[in-house]
Amino acid sequence: MALPNIFTRSVTDEVIGRINKLTPATQPQWGKMSVSQMLAHCCVTYEMAYENKHPKPSGLARFFLKAFVKDIVVSEKPYKHNSRTAPAFLVTDEKVFETEKKRLTDYLNKTEQLGIAHFDGKESLSFGKLNKQEWNNMLYKHLDHHLTQFGV
Repeated sequence: MALPNIFTRSVTDEVIGRINKLTPATQPQWGKMSVSQMLAHCCVTYEMAYENKHPKPSGLARFFLKAFVKDIVVSEKPYKHNSRTAPAFLVTDEKVFETEKKRLTDYLNKTEQLGIAHFDGKESLSFGKLNKQEWNNMLYKHLDHHLTQFGV
């Protein structure tokens, strides 16, 4: 079953609607992150796609990411609860809820506006070039996993 297309306005609006149901007091159904940390964590994927904020993994690290992690990340298969998080995605300090919520919704709107063609063959920091379906799966699945974690 194909995942919803994050590059469409209707799916972007649906995801933003779920984000808008969160409050600073929303508690996770599993895991250790606060809701603000989760929002910041979800922003990391977009930071890696749009900003020169994170270092590119070394050649050996990138080889292992492509060989052992890529298929887990870009497939349609849902993530397991309490899956291990890559070091770049760890958010341990407390974040400001409204700031992280706005950052994430801005990234979602930017992604939808750029559209699927922008991502087809676009280089991923960790996995090399991905096709449009791999980008869609990676972006949507990660958001859905964490929004479900927080009950929305």
